[in-house]
Parts: sequence; structure tokens; C-alpha cells
Amino acid sequence: MSATPSLPEGYEISTDPARVDAERVHRWLSTDAYWALGRPREKQDRAIEGSLNFGVYDAVSGEQVAYARVITDRATFAWLCDVYVDPSVRGKGVGTALVAAVREELREYGVRRVLLATHDAHGVYAKHGFAALERPEDWMALVFGP
Repeated sequence: MSATPSLPEGYEISTDPARVDAERVHRWLSTDAYWALGRPREKQDRAIEGSLNFGVYDAVSGEQVAYARVITDRATFAWLCDVYVDPSVRGKGVGTALVAAVREELREYGVRRVLLATHDAHGVYAKHGFAALERPEDWMALVFGP
């Protein structure tokens, strides 16, 4: 694992839930993220309220350009989800720096395990130490629906 990537100049990361542009996050996820297509706004708002949120913002305009959400007890376990980078800033290192910031925040809490699910971004997360489960047969899921 390489050194912690820094955010490109002109951007800042915040965990302040008051800064999350909930309307924008909902639009991104419900219309462009394969895992959340069609997610109702009310459900997204509840998810934001119950999570540790990370936003990346343009330092001048304050416009949100990326988002990540973590469900955690801030002690032993965390689930990283809803990671999204606006297409206008992809390829600039914003997503890589965002995942690094999440990793470092969770490391400070002392959590033992951080899980995530991805269909197409394994390489992005591998840069930060994520790997396939060693014993996937030990894990189970209860799925209520799409």
C-alpha cells in the first residue's frame, strides 16, 4: 500500500453532515449508481442521517463533487458504501483521496474490519488495502429485496 494520497488542489474533504448536498447525492445515486438506481429520496435521506458521511467539495464554490457513506459503530466494524465521484472530476484523484480519508478516519477509531461491495472498482479499493474475503464461506447475508 502506498502513502496516503492527497486531495488534488482546490478540493476539501469534510465529515460535517450539514454540508452534504442531499439532493445532489440522491440524484447521483438514484440515477447513475448501479447499486442504488431508483432509490427513493426518503430512504436516501434516512441513510445519510444514520451514517458517517464524507463529502468532497470544491474549495472555492463549495459545490459537492464526491460522496462516501460509512455505517459504523466507531469501535469494531464499518461498512463503506455509496462511494460516488461526479463524472466532471473523475480521473483527478478525488476518489482515491476520498477512500484514503475514509480509511484513515476509521483507522483512528480502531475498527477491526471494514467491508464493502463493488462490482467494478476492485482496483481502486485494492490501492487502500482492501482484498477479497479470505474465507467467504464464513459470511452470510440476509437480503430483503433489491
